[in-house]
Amino acid sequence: MKPWTSLATACVLSFAAAASMALEIVPYSDEAREHARQANAPVALHFHSRWCATCRQQRKVFEQLRDEPGLDLKLLVVDFDDDGETVRAFRVGMPGVLIVMRGDGERARLAGVVARDELAAALRKAL
Repeated sequence: MKPWTSLATACVLSFAAAASMALEIVPYSDEAREHARQANAPVALHFHSRWCATCRQQRKVFEQLRDEPGLDLKLLVVDFDDDGETVRAFRVGMPGVLIVMRGDGERARLAGVVARDELAAALRKAL
């Protein structure tokens, strides 16, 4: 194998590994939450509303954190207005709440926080 071929292969594998270890933002579903719980996998729930200015700021931060090294977890976005059952189940009283979990345990709960470093630190508590 030529040296440049080895280097190219190593680069591709590095990028693939980095891509697999990233924050994944997906809509909430009971199935996704249950799968994470059973696998004892880190997961975060973002209670979001379209009319919430704080939620829009948080969303921008989460989008920036997608490429943050070491944040290998799913962020499940709960529609605060349309998913009252989940809102009640997690005892959330307003949009803009982030709950970070692993298995059955809650690791962090933030309300109204928009600072990138605080949101990232909370997400890391599940890892």
